[in-house]
Order: sequence, then structure tokens, then C-alpha cells
Amino acid sequence: MNANVNPQAAAPAEFHDLTDESAGKTTAGDVNLEVILDVPVTLSMEVGRTRIPIRNFLQLNQGSVVELDRTAGEPLDVYVNGTLVAHGEVVVVNERFGIRLTDVLSPAERLRKLK
Repeated sequence: MNANVNPQAAAPAEFHDLTDESAGKTTAGDVNLEVILDVPVTLSMEVGRTRIPIRNFLQLNQGSVVELDRTAGEPLDVYVNGTLVAHGEVVVVNERFGIRLTDVLSPAERLRKLK
């Protein structure tokens, strides 16, 4: 410890109130989404899942068929950053796969699934 430090020279920190503009809000109290619109997110679709023993997994090779927990025609799950947000069906657009959203979960449903 430095013996030349004057303990009475220290002063408490001063914090200023944040204005609505710096807090990301507009004058009416609405959230300003402009600050996050360019943030990238990962969008993924899940056809189904299964659990198999490691023994069976190690025996998989080209041509193997893995049965999933979904039936044919059942909607896919659509996730954003790992959170379920919608259901949809596979479509082909210009020779590329796509997904048509058939059901989008409400914000309340998404929050309920997070808990």
C-alpha cells in the first residue's frame, strides 16, 4: 500500500440520470427498435429428434436411416438463437429449400417456454 495516499482525497462517485434517448426509448415511452435491427441472429429449423445408444450411432454410415420422433407432414420447429418461435413447412423456392411459417408463437408463449 502506498503511504502517500490521502484517504480524504477520495470522493464518492457521481452518477447522472439516463435520458429516455440514451436508454433506447422514444418520447412516448415506446422502445426504439432501431438500435437492435442490425444485430444478427441464428435461425434454424428442426425436422425432428431421436435418442440412440452410442453403439448404434457408431454403426451409422452412408445410406443409414434414422427414425425421428415426428410423423411425415408434421410441422417443423423454427428456432431463433435456440428459442422456439414458430412452426412451418418445407418449400422449394428457385431450387433451394425454404420454410413457410404456419404458426408464429406469441411473445407470451415464447417467454413461457423460456421458464
